[in-house]
Amino acid sequence: MASESIVVFAQFQSAVDEGFWHRFSSLKLNKLGIDDSPIPITGFYAPCSHPQVSNHLTLLAESLPSESNEQSSTAATSGGNRNRCPVPGILYNTNTIESFHALDKKSLLKAEAKKIWDDIHTGKAVEDSAVLSRFLLISFADLKKWTFHYWFAFPALVLDPPATLVDLRRASQYFSLEEAKSVSAACNEWRNSSLTADVPFFLVCVDPNSLATVKHIKDWETCQSDGNKLLFGFYDPCHLPNNPGWPLRNFLALISVRWNLKSVRFLCYRENRGFADLGLSLVGEALITVPQGWRDHQCLPNAVGWEQNKGRQVSRCISLAKSMDPTRLAISAADLNLKLMRWRALPSLNLNALSSMKCLLLGAGTLGCQVARMLMAWGVRKITLVDNGRVAMSNPLRQSLYTLDDCLNGGEYKATAAVKSLGRIFPAVDAEGVVMAIPMPGHPVPSQEEDNVLEDCRRLHDLVDSHDAVFLLTDTRESRWLPTLLCANTNKITITAALGFDSFLVMRHGAGPFSSNDERQRLGCYFCSDVVAPIDSTANRTLDQQCTVTRPGLAPIASALAVELLVGILHHPQGIFADGELANSSNSGSCEQPLGVLPHQIRGSLSQFSQMTLVGQSSNSCTACSSTVVSEYQERGMEFIIQAINHPTYLEDLTGLTELMKSASSFQLDWDNDDDDDDCIEI
Repeated sequence: MASESIVVFAQFQSAVDEGFWHRFSSLKLNKLGIDDSPIPITGFYAPCSHPQVSNHLTLLAESLPSESNEQSSTAATSGGNRNRCPVPGILYNTNTIESFHALDKKSLLKAEAKKIWDDIHTGKAVEDSAVLSRFLLISFADLKKWTFHYWFAFPALVLDPPATLVDLRRASQYFSLEEAKSVSAACNEWRNSSLTADVPFFLVCVDPNSLATVKHIKDWETCQSDGNKLLFGFYDPCHLPNNPGWPLRNFLALISVRWNLKSVRFLCYRENRGFADLGLSLVGEALITVPQGWRDHQCLPNAVGWEQNKGRQVSRCISLAKSMDPTRLAISAADLNLKLMRWRALPSLNLNALSSMKCLLLGAGTLGCQVARMLMAWGVRKITLVDNGRVAMSNPLRQSLYTLDDCLNGGEYKATAAVKSLGRIFPAVDAEGVVMAIPMPGHPVPSQEEDNVLEDCRRLHDLVDSHDAVFLLTDTRESRWLPTLLCANTNKITITAALGFDSFLVMRHGAGPFSSNDERQRLGCYFCSDVVAPIDSTANRTLDQQCTVTRPGLAPIASALAVELLVGILHHPQGIFADGELANSSNSGSCEQPLGVLPHQIRGSLSQFSQMTLVGQSSNSCTACSSTVVSEYQERGMEFIIQAINHPTYLEDLTGLTELMKSASSFQLDWDNDDDDDDCIEI
């Protein structure tokens, strides 16, 4: 180039991998919440490696710190990767789009430029030259729509007056053939060493014998020798033949301040297929007039560097909703509400306990459908539904997992149809449907069917044993007996929901009789308040008695409360052993538990629009959870089950209820007719 001209630097360009936004979204939801403190991040770039395409500063998933580590990701980034030269950066993420637009971009850029200025004066930039390319990223992440607004800045100290270009040519034209061969070999050696491959600023020294060496910029003093050609080299991401890349700007500032050079010869190092390409690389000479006051550390120069978007000074916006896998998007969206709850309302919410919970739902009717959906909303992913019924025409209006198509051709099995529906609602759910009947006391088994019933008993035992929580959602009392016994035997979390016409009962069963040495009274189960054994409640029923006739709003209310009970148990320090608490009670402990009170029983009435909490203790005569019954089951196994099914009075005889009823029937009240009418005997 014959005449001098102002050096025009090719602007740095950014590229953000989708993995960065995915990881940042997870970091935001799971750890940061509403914390908008700046986050140290790491960008990566490499020398230009294509004659027509510049390299970008790229953000990857590993650009961010891990969720378990608050330190910068730079420390975790492995060194020596020739294709990933790490550059420190800072991320300012706002919580609203309004805050994003209102950021003081001038001040933010100036603050990052000051870091570079300080690093130059303190000598840190000589020891770790990557800090010369510090960058800034501001963003707003709309995690509901998976849209990200962002804007990069690559702060550059402004030389005033600007540097002028004396010469700029291809490196192959500047060096002699011998020099070019030696320079290429030295640069390749520098790039192939794990110690220097990702060091982006360096010195190239060519002695009078055309022997080239590449050294750290901190070795500048040792390179001063008459007859040597000394070039300040840098990894140039730019491919243009007439413009050096953006990193040279701050490199010239360092050179002018640190070594007070007026003339600087530089090498824009570029590659082809991983090797030095002197036909693509440039060598230039720039004249620098050190601006007045630059010797003073306190004199901060002006800075520029906000990235342009299609030639304009505006931010960028990217939407990942369409490009994401639908299942992955569904999982992120499903967890959004739960993770947002932890930001302010429930910081102690244990999402891992919920997502790992295996829930067994006995009954896939009105209650079962609602409970399954509520469990998914709470983050439960493993759900097994047990039912032997088929979807009837009357079901879809009240049973939310079914449609008219499930009713056709005799109706699909409810357990099967429910699982398909859950998969359509949320593809990531791990749902299983089991078509089987639950053996029931009071429903005698013919001898030819006994083997099948025993197989059902064993299968139910295995299902209870392999799950963490069991919901009793069937429509008869007797169908709840065997599951209650099995849960008491294995000490499983057990929750019952039962409906009347306009009233409901939701309760959690107490721990099993042999589950703990705790001398406190156990909470009762569904059968603890009974004075008779469960019997056949389906015989001689009219149509309205055969169907579960309830007010339509009752099942959703009871189902939601049943699932809330489970969540409360999981978050209570005593879990299944927690005492029953009463609403508005002074000793309820609600002030200590983030989810509030943990009741034993909830009884509600739609006719009164009322709800109350009750506590019922376990009964020594309970036909399902007493130590007598559980011991008998443990000793006799399936033989005991068959006897309880075939002989209605067996459980009453075993638990002493028969004797209790005899005592009650023989009790006489004596009336004294001589007394005043207002007097009575209080029992």
